Amino acid sequence: MGLFDRVSRVVRSNLNAAVSGAEDPEKILDQAIIDMQEDLVQMRQAVAKAIASQKRVQQQYERAQSEANTWHQRAQLALQKGDESLAREALTRKKTQAETATTLKTQLDGQATQVEQLKKNLIGLESKISEAKTKKDMLKARVSAAKANEQLQSTMTSMNTNSAMGAFERMEEKVLMMEAKSQAAQELAGSDLESQFAALEAGGDVDDELAAMKAQLSGTAPDQSQLPAADEPVAAPKDAAVDAELEELKTQLDSL
Repeated sequence: MGLFDRVSRVVRSNLNAAVSGAEDPEKILDQAIIDMQEDLVQMRQAVAKAIASQKRVQQQYERAQSEANTWHQRAQLALQKGDESLAREALTRKKTQAETATTLKTQLDGQATQVEQLKKNLIGLESKISEAKTKKDMLKARVSAAKANEQLQSTMTSMNTNSAMGAFERMEEKVLMMEAKSQAAQELAGSDLESQFAALEAGGDVDDELAAMKAQLSGTAPDQSQLPAADEPVAAPKDAAVDAELEELKTQLDSL
């Protein structure tokens, strides 16, 4: 294969690819219908011309036939008048017109067949155009559906679903963490409140016990509302440190 053939093939292949890529199905279908409509117009014009030509030939045929009949009658008239030479001339004219009529009749029959075929072709083309219009609408609907589906798929692809789902998962984890922190803070606040009340209650018991001890040492009756209940025995100190502290308290009280 020569270099020119190879280059020619490459150019033609690139041109074909460019044309195929540039083809819009909807526009091509519309243009095809327009082309068929133009063909239909030309076909109708051709049929009209053929019919007009057929009518002209028909008129010429009828005229030639009429002329042949006229010359035949004149030949008869000339013979009746005894003019054989004139009758011969009339018959000669009749023969010419009869031959012309025969030729025109042959042409007329051929034109009639041609016109009939053109009419059939015209009807067939009209039927094809009607069918093409219906098919065009269907194909355009399918093209629109295909484009919409392609656009949808492209949109879904560009959305990067994995990344979006990952973002949702991260945000869900963050919300869970925030909820856990909030719950922990609430529990800690509740625990601190309970401990404060427990400390207050514990401190009250010590104060009541201390007041009772002071009353016993001073010989005054303690306030019953501040003394522990009878069924709650006061715990006695059990080590030397507590005894020493108690003796020190007594000494301090004696010095008052």
